[in-house]
Amino acid sequence: MSSPPAGGRVAATRRSREVSIADIARVAGVSHTTVSRALRDSPLISEETRKRIQQLALEMGYTPNAIAQSLQTRRTSTVGLAVTSIADPFLSEVVRGIEEVARSAGLSVFLSATHNDPEQEIAVIETFHRRRVDGILVASSRMTGEYKQRLDQIRVPTVLINSQAESQYELLHWVAVDDLVGARLAVEHLVALGHRSIGYLGTNSRPRSCRQRLEGYRAALASAGLVPREDWVTIMAAEEASPQEDVLCGRRALPRLLEAGVSAIFCQNDMMAIGALMACYRRGIAVPRELSVVGFDDIEMASCVIPPLTTVRQPRIELGRLAMQVLLDLLHEQEGHNHVLAPELVVRESTAPPSVPSGQVPRAQRRG
Repeated sequence: MSSPPAGGRVAATRRSREVSIADIARVAGVSHTTVSRALRDSPLISEETRKRIQQLALEMGYTPNAIAQSLQTRRTSTVGLAVTSIADPFLSEVVRGIEEVARSAGLSVFLSATHNDPEQEIAVIETFHRRRVDGILVASSRMTGEYKQRLDQIRVPTVLINSQAESQYELLHWVAVDDLVGARLAVEHLVALGHRSIGYLGTNSRPRSCRQRLEGYRAALASAGLVPREDWVTIMAAEEASPQEDVLCGRRALPRLLEAGVSAIFCQNDMMAIGALMACYRRGIAVPRELSVVGFDDIEMASCVIPPLTTVRQPRIELGRLAMQVLLDLLHEQEGHNHVLAPELVVRESTAPPSVPSGQVPRAQRRG
């Protein structure tokens, strides 16, 4: 059997392993340093030589060694993103905004789900730290004191999304939507329609947003001269912060809210509101003629259900973009700023004036 020509052996060798700077230097007939400088666009190399070497590197299939580069720059060009669940429809748009800004800055995003488990959240942060990410973004629902303490200790620039931190650590910043204002917008809309018995549905799996939206709910009722009865407020216990759990909470909570005599319900998020709508359909309750329902988030599904859901819109893509931009500022050793974004009420077809005068029991509640 005849041996392949020498050129073929060289080509085969290059294909079987990564092309190195030394390989390029040997073919170009220049030093290792010259190739390294040319690939970094160093002004110490003439433009002609720089272009020739860069073209040769392209033809030979050279790929920069990210590990070697990180050792030189002490940067890995990566950021870690911790989310509650990859199935959360709210977070999909937030992640899109993050990736848009990260991509334009030449950064890659490592995504990991925490499933609302404090121990898993800490484990994710530890993994990001071991991977030497340049920065961390956290869009997770539950943040314990131990979690915050660990973020402080690892000394990696960190930005929280919709989770205002109490930590004073200078590299820990946040970008959030004003939950209290958003809740007020929702309840004020129901009050303006004529509702006087308005229920609140939340879950303990998202304690921060539940607390702030409940506070906004109560503030709006107080401004209208209304005092909520204790049984108007239902906080459901949930094992995890997931869309499936939220829908289940909405379905299970509806009977007790109807028994409390409410004519409208403000839900902590859209998936709970969709669960309530499903329960209404199964009980034969017409929305909004017999019961008005308002959500929070304005996920894509909110406009697709029947009836289309009145809700409070969070600027989700902007949340992601702004959070990533704050992180970039920190990575460039610029001053980081915290941001609170304004929500917006989106009125659709799930809300209407109450069907009976105040003080009477709607047919939906009499049905049992």
